Amino acid sequence: MAVKVLIVDDLEVVQRGLESMFERSEVRVVGAASSGAEAVRLARRHRPDVVLLDVRLGDEDGLDAIGPLRAAAPGVRVLILSAFDNPTYIARAASAGAHDYLSKTIGRTALIEAVANAARGTIPSREGALRKVSAAIANSDLPAGADVPLTPRETQVLRSLAMGLSNREIAATFGISVETVKEHVQKLLRKTALADRTQAAVWAIRRGLA
Repeated sequence: MAVKVLIVDDLEVVQRGLESMFERSEVRVVGAASSGAEAVRLARRHRPDVVLLDVRLGDEDGLDAIGPLRAAAPGVRVLILSAFDNPTYIARAASAGAHDYLSKTIGRTALIEAVANAARGTIPSREGALRKVSAAIANSDLPAGADVPLTPRETQVLRSLAMGLSNREIAATFGISVETVKEHVQKLLRKTALADRTQAAVWAIRRGLA
């Protein structure tokens, strides 16, 4: 039986490229969307087995579409297909219930296999980044200092970090220097005793900041 796939990417060239990769395989593309709202409409109409979702859809945050997509097509598996190897994106994807997080550099055979396995509900066999982050989210243990109060600016930086913004993007958002952002990140990590940006993103997600 063919695996029905919905492609969600704001670039038409990527949509067409993925469609060509699935030709002469068990994967059948039932639709392509360039926005979250369009993806939800198509998911509700076609009930795909798998959705291939990009992290960024133009000015939209693609990860925000994971929940609505899963609600629109119960049982659907969402695979993130991204050019960004960003730990905070991975943390948010895991928290929202994505099945796996794949790089756009993935080869045709591996992609078809990943889609087919997702449709069957098979847990990704490799010890990938998303599985590790999922385990961190499920783990109830956090450093003892993780509940210390943060300053308003530290909270803003933490929220931006958890949204997957780089230090340069955070600096541009708040009109501060990249070095100042780095200082805020290091300070909030020290105060909370969190190990790195990924653990900070997991903590922010738990606190409802992302």
